[in-house]
Amino acid sequence: MANKLVYFFGNGKAEGSAKDKVLLGGKGANLAEMTNIGLPVPPGFTITTECCAAYYKSGQQFPQGLEEQIDDNIRRLEAALGKKLGDANNPLLVSCRSGAAVSMPGMMDTVLNIGLTEKMVAPLAAKSANPRFVWDAWRRLINMFGDTVMGVDHHHFEHELSAVKAKRKVKLDTDLDIAGLQDVCSRYLKVYEKHTKQKFPTDPREQILKSVKAVFQSWMSDRAIKYRAINEISGLAGTAVNVQAMVFGNMGDDCATGVCFTRDPSTGENVFYGEFLINAQGEDVVAGIRTPQPIERMGDTLPEAYAELLRVKDVLEKHFRDVQDMEFTVEHNHFYMLQTRNGKRTAQAAVRIAVEMVKERLIDQNTALLRVDPSSLDQLLHPSFDPKAKRDQIAKGLPASPGAAVGKLAFTAEEAETRHAAGEKVILVRKETSPEDIGGMQTATGILTSTGGMTSHAAVVARGMGKPCVAGCGELNIDAKAGSVTIRSADGKTRKFGRKDVISLDGSTGIVYAGAVPTVKPAVSGDFSTLMQWADATRKLAVRTNADTPNDARVAREFGAQGIGLCRTEHMFFEGDRIVAMREMILAENEKDRRAALKKLLPYQKKDFVGIFKAMDGLPVTIRLLDPPLHEFLPHEDKNQREMARQMKVPLDKIKRRVTELHEANPMLGFRGCRLAVIFPEIQEMQVRAIFMAACEVAAKGVKVQPEVMIPIVNNVKELEFLLPRVHAVAQEVFAKAKRKIEYKVGTMIELPRAAVTADAIATQAEFFSFGTNDLTQMTFGFSRDDVASFVPKYVELEILPKDPFNSLDQTGVGQLIEMAIQKGRKTRPDLKVGICGEHGGDPSSVEFCHRSGLNYVSCSPYRVPIARLAAAQAVVREKTGATYSTK
Repeated sequence: MANKLVYFFGNGKAEGSAKDKVLLGGKGANLAEMTNIGLPVPPGFTITTECCAAYYKSGQQFPQGLEEQIDDNIRRLEAALGKKLGDANNPLLVSCRSGAAVSMPGMMDTVLNIGLTEKMVAPLAAKSANPRFVWDAWRRLINMFGDTVMGVDHHHFEHELSAVKAKRKVKLDTDLDIAGLQDVCSRYLKVYEKHTKQKFPTDPREQILKSVKAVFQSWMSDRAIKYRAINEISGLAGTAVNVQAMVFGNMGDDCATGVCFTRDPSTGENVFYGEFLINAQGEDVVAGIRTPQPIERMGDTLPEAYAELLRVKDVLEKHFRDVQDMEFTVEHNHFYMLQTRNGKRTAQAAVRIAVEMVKERLIDQNTALLRVDPSSLDQLLHPSFDPKAKRDQIAKGLPASPGAAVGKLAFTAEEAETRHAAGEKVILVRKETSPEDIGGMQTATGILTSTGGMTSHAAVVARGMGKPCVAGCGELNIDAKAGSVTIRSADGKTRKFGRKDVISLDGSTGIVYAGAVPTVKPAVSGDFSTLMQWADATRKLAVRTNADTPNDARVAREFGAQGIGLCRTEHMFFEGDRIVAMREMILAENEKDRRAALKKLLPYQKKDFVGIFKAMDGLPVTIRLLDPPLHEFLPHEDKNQREMARQMKVPLDKIKRRVTELHEANPMLGFRGCRLAVIFPEIQEMQVRAIFMAACEVAAKGVKVQPEVMIPIVNNVKELEFLLPRVHAVAQEVFAKAKRKIEYKVGTMIELPRAAVTADAIATQAEFFSFGTNDLTQMTFGFSRDDVASFVPKYVELEILPKDPFNSLDQTGVGQLIEMAIQKGRKTRPDLKVGICGEHGGDPSSVEFCHRSGLNYVSCSPYRVPIARLAAAQAVVREKTGATYSTK
């Protein structure tokens, strides 16, 4: 444990800087940095993230020396401000806020106005030129301390506040007079004492220490743990704690608080974007309790403070060379900065900002490539509402996070999670969201709130998740208990919607529609195309796609795919008459009958390959021969077996007998892949014939075709020695008949550990390797990928596993097998082409591993092709520069 546990900032000098993000957390490091560059920051001190880690290691006890260092820094703070903690005449009041190295907005706790006590309030109010402010600050402290520190649920306080407002016939908190606030404070103290069984602390130092402990505790709160899991945040020591002198935005009409971004975080447009509230504290803005005003109106009411804000936002963006998310307070026309951080943004905004900042010469192209999270590109690549579709608009709110969402209404986070797990698409509908709603927000297709603004919790979190969100939709009257929403339109008509009703949200316009509005696929152009061009010029890995149909191939090519890395032929056998012919082949009792059935399948296979070759004109196409076991093509339920018997005019008992014969205790380890081709060579023969017939047909029409035949589930070089001569024999036969020769390759999938460790032998036969990482992960771990949901999420939560290995490649285990196979294979065949074709090919961290390991290409589903292209470029930039950047 380091001797120095607490770092001071104030009076133009700080003990830390932006470089100390890991130690001081993002908020503390940036408070120090702003202090050092001369911006108006209220003084304070930061308790390090190491203290949080030590707190948990020592059984949730403060590390030795922490309290003494807190006391020392309180004295420094008192000296800097000329105020004293607990002094009824001139009290020092502070805030206590969290701040981890990675931004987690709203996930951890904050307490404001610490230092007030019951005995101080009346004398202070009597002396103050604004006694109402004193009582308002006191009621806020009781509420926040009771909720955050002592665990008294906020709704108990809210109930009393609502009762007083109703009694006094006022609508807003700000409408309460002093007597009303005194009534609220009295009621709050009774709530506090009832639920905690103790008096509110009269010692300000005790308030600070308990608040620090509460912030440490919030690091391991359910919502914070879930947020880290959703955003794949790991390896952090904990949260820092920032204790800072209070400045007040709620002391009158010459005071304000606000949240703003140096550019629009939804669209990326280079316009100042934000909101503020007159006579309010910061929590009022981000909690969505009151609907704030657009930031540009601040110039009308507080012109001097607004001019300073404009100056500061330009200084910060140029200093950090990135979009800044800022919090500020104005106290009696004096402007103060409370926080700045790299702003969370939508994928659309991230792309635009990165490209425009290069044009503005703020950053270079390599930095721009690192500024966009590859996984976030999903937001740009999925459908939006069809502009030609009929729409039934029912309400309009604020366009808080762009995108289209369609679903049924869910009224709590728990309900959204449950119904999502049952297969329903839901829209989470709330008055306002809170950090506890994080799970429901993640599983919902979209979020709709009746209050809050563009920087409310719902808006910020939705943008970070890429979820469409409409906030501040005041036309909604939500009855969560009854599970209904009533909407009163401008013409006075009322419409009611419940859990079974479907609505559509347009997060780009803020409009809400009744029913399901059709969607259209996105277009990729403009700044996105520019960024992708930079990525393509930088990356070394090629990016192919997994595609089984001509349409999939076309979509992937539009997204920049450089060929097909995996075409799964088994998916072609399930349509119409094809499945009948396939089942005839499976039921056949001799080779002659099998060949007769396969002859029926041949034209279908050839037609499919013709379409795919045309779509991929000039690019390689890797076709995997039949992989799954035959029983997957037969029905297993009695009803469906009877229907098959009727349709094919075969005895039912023959079908049942064949199903029984093909049954396997563990099909993934059974009679599949190349094993089928060894036992039934005629299956492979038909598929290979179809491939080369199609290749000759399209080549005759001018299509440049590059077929690659891939044999799956190989674990022994002798399997290839048996099968490859048969592939070549069929190819030569087709070429002779067509009077045309096509260049082709034959290779194998490396998806079994034995294949990886004997890759040097396998490379004597195979011209290329493609790692089937789904099966390789399954076989290496001994996990069934269909059953891991019962335990792997818990393994990740407990950090037994860093991530689900089926989502992100296990680089230390499976990765070693891949690297071994590449090394061995290229020792035998130096020009061996190597790729990866599991869905790991679209996972950014897995793509970076593939780059480091020397693969030639990755292959992934069509919509993940741009993700892989950008991730491959980032891998090169990081390798060259050692640079890192996180938009999280």
